[in-house]
Amino acid sequence: MIETKESLSFKRLKMQCRRGMLELDVLLEPFLADVYLTLDEEDKLRFARLLTCEDQDLFPWFMQREVPEDPNHARIVDLIVSRVQPENYRA
Repeated sequence: MIETKESLSFKRLKMQCRRGMLELDVLLEPFLADVYLTLDEEDKLRFARLLTCEDQDLFPWFMQREVPEDPNHARIVDLIVSRVQPENYRA
């Protein structure tokens, strides 16, 4: 089954992207809306797993103060930052 913005799984992810911390919301929500459906299945799974992390872990990753130990988290964080804030991205 092809995932769409109307699918139940996409709607669940949309709810999980609403973190209550503006700095995370402005990264996660646009990424989901604009990029998620273009990802391969492995990156979609990485994104869904990332959303299970606590905000206090996500925040320093997205602010590029820390790098996640898990290489899957590191990959998707890097992808999100480079796609949503390319002008602020530093590899």
